[in-house]
Amino acid sequence: MPFERPEQPLRRGWTTGSCATAATRAAYESLLTGLCPDFVEIELPSHARVGFAVAISEQSDGAAMAGVVKDAGDDPDVTHGALVKATVRHGRPGSGVVFMAGEGVGTVTKPGLPLPPGEPAINPAPREMMRSAIREVTERFGGSGDVVVEISIPGGAAIAEKTLNGRLGILGGLSILGTTGIVVPYSCAAWIHSIYRGIDVARAGDLGHIAGSTGSTSELAVQQLYGLPDSALIDMGDFVGGMLKYARRNPVQRITIAGGFAKMTKLGQGLLDLHSRAGSVDMAWLSALLRDNGAPDDLVQLSRDANTALLVLREAERRAVPVGEFVAQVALRTAAKVLKGSQIALDVVVFDRNGKIVGRAG
Repeated sequence: MPFERPEQPLRRGWTTGSCATAATRAAYESLLTGLCPDFVEIELPSHARVGFAVAISEQSDGAAMAGVVKDAGDDPDVTHGALVKATVRHGRPGSGVVFMAGEGVGTVTKPGLPLPPGEPAINPAPREMMRSAIREVTERFGGSGDVVVEISIPGGAAIAEKTLNGRLGILGGLSILGTTGIVVPYSCAAWIHSIYRGIDVARAGDLGHIAGSTGSTSELAVQQLYGLPDSALIDMGDFVGGMLKYARRNPVQRITIAGGFAKMTKLGQGLLDLHSRAGSVDMAWLSALLRDNGAPDDLVQLSRDANTALLVLREAERRAVPVGEFVAQVALRTAAKVLKGSQIALDVVVFDRNGKIVGRAG
């Protein structure tokens, strides 16, 4: 689930794309001059210029390598502290900049991503940043600009196991990412990006049914319920609104929203961001939902005074009151408003903490 955000001011960091660009610039300068700089500047897509210390360098016959340690600032990024290396070699005349995936950098294997299958997982924006860096070095030190750039991240394959790359069809390592070059702490941009790419991959694979889940328990349960392949599973976390809005613009035939009782209660309340920072379960609202559906007075009162949604679910189940069904119905209503006007079939499944279905609608 998304990380809890601290209250103090947070320090920004650099994307893997920025680090790869800095390493590429240093390596190409080393290839042309025989000397690797200790510090390089690169231009971000915003045209701002930022500097990076070069952590390691090495020269060999016809190649030069430089490495930059990624600093993600105060963002809880799994790649923080990783060494991003670029090895630059002379390319064929007229070939321009050719990119290769080295150790720890993945390869695209499925359609639906910004890059075709077979390409190294170096996204378009970082590629353009690296081309720009190559041009700057060429203008200053000469050279043709025809180079092969191999990006590697030692240990990247193991780090990638903590990401969604495998599900997106990026195998063998990490992606070189970044549209701005800057990591904004706790912006959740990477999470939203993975939701979008997951939908893109599902569409490209002609999958008519996808399921967005709030967590691992509901994801496993909904996969078993419908027999869905891994590529149909969207780890939406708290961002149900972001998933639905993107799907409305990039439709599939059917979407299932799967989540725990508390998260789906918040969706029923009308919240499209299910994180605690956006709002908590409104116990008075849940109490009114029970009352409106004819629940016993003692359960209505208990719900109003309860400190957790889990307590309400347990007490309702003990009285054979299908509160999960009530929540599923109102959660479906909230989600359907986002998809209004589309032809997407929609259903909601509510699970308890053990993955048992407690409510379904749609």
